[in-house]
Amino acid sequence: MFTAIFLTRQDKAVRAELTSLEESQLPTGNVDVRIEYSTLNYKDALAITGRGAVIRNWPAIPGIDLAGVVEQSSDPAWQEGERVVVTGWGLGEEHWGGLAQRARLSSAWLLRLPDGFSTRSAMAVGTAGFTAALCVMSLQQHGLTPGDGEVLVTGAAGGVGSIAVALLGALGYRVVASTGRPQESDYLTGLGAARIVDRAEFMQPGKPLQSERWAGVVDTVGSHTLVNACASTRWNGAVAACGLAQGPDFPGTVMPFILRGVTLYGINSVFVDNAKRERAWRLIARCIDQRLLDSMTTEIGLSQVIDYCPRLLEGKVRGRTVVDVNR
Repeated sequence: MFTAIFLTRQDKAVRAELTSLEESQLPTGNVDVRIEYSTLNYKDALAITGRGAVIRNWPAIPGIDLAGVVEQSSDPAWQEGERVVVTGWGLGEEHWGGLAQRARLSSAWLLRLPDGFSTRSAMAVGTAGFTAALCVMSLQQHGLTPGDGEVLVTGAAGGVGSIAVALLGALGYRVVASTGRPQESDYLTGLGAARIVDRAEFMQPGKPLQSERWAGVVDTVGSHTLVNACASTRWNGAVAACGLAQGPDFPGTVMPFILRGVTLYGINSVFVDNAKRERAWRLIARCIDQRLLDSMTTEIGLSQVIDYCPRLLEGKVRGRTVVDVNR
């Protein structure tokens, strides 16, 4: 038996409960993992509350991240006792996810726990940190250097935004953090932001071309925020888009792209080859120490997850949320 957050659906209504399941109920896979820690992400909260069409196969266990220990493997590449981390690959969407004490997975999805990380600290990074690293890597590959000008991070107090601020700050970029929570200013400057701006200036419709302000942008918000960020990005600048907290729409024009040569990079962290995953984890390990990671992390137990979800969706949660699945 193991404990899990279990989702069922009837007449389009989602029911979430903390329950016990038999290991025989686990889906097909060639590696069994005893989970130690998971995370609670925006996507997980949408799935658990039924506010978003996240789950593809019902019934389901949510959770797009997990870290734990291999208990059994039919793939000789993985041995009992090895510590692993899994993010993406449809976990918590098409396949039963990490908000449970057990998982049965494809061995192709596993990554050995990166050097310098425990299973808990790996989940303090999780998909959010991995996504932030992919955003930063896209800006670097574009050719953006620390001396090129300010880099805007939207949704900066959230999970992806917090780690993006920390990564960019550690790499020497001048980071401007956009947030709707002015009380988080000290938190954001502690992560590496040079200054804070109010998200309100980006959230309404704006001119298709605006004053050139940003050498680069990491956007976690979408909608008008992303459009305004593109419209105010400098000549040949780059924008990495990875979220839709404001909305999935893009109510803008092509003018920043055809008149200023702005490049918009779409960041998908779900289906990324393991070689690129390893590069992203090395970047995080190099730039973010444990003290800084702890400062942006809150830990809850699996039994608290369902009640915690509305707070996350309402923007009342700062940074990363790690879930101890054994309490």
